Amino acid sequence: MEANGNHNGLTDKQRRAIAALLSEPTTKKAAETAKVGETTIHRWLNDPAFSAALKESRGRVFESTLAALQGASAKAVETLRDVMNDKEAKASAKVSAAKTVLDLALKAREQLELSERLRLIEEQLKLQRGNGR
Repeated sequence: MEANGNHNGLTDKQRRAIAALLSEPTTKKAAETAKVGETTIHRWLNDPAFSAALKESRGRVFESTLAALQGASAKAVETLRDVMNDKEAKASAKVSAAKTVLDLALKAREQLELSERLRLIEEQLKLQRGNGR
């Protein structure tokens, strides 16, 4: 790969291709958007440096999406509470809001429990490795 003054050694076309791969639904459409051949994109996808840059970019997009969801979650809970407490709301809307709140609370609890269990397992593995097992 040619370095084009970019810190990760990607060319301008490769950076455009990564942006297109993150925003377009297919490789073909990404190739059109990036103005490169689809075969070229497939070849780049087999290149470790390009694949690593794509993976890193996907990770940044995902983290950004999670941050946006976290920012909106308080408002979402507030909205669900408003619906549940609205004396004029239909019973079905109240039940749906309550069910959503309960489902999300249970999922959050499960995630916290799984995270703690995984942490304990990893800690146990480190101890076993440290003891030469």
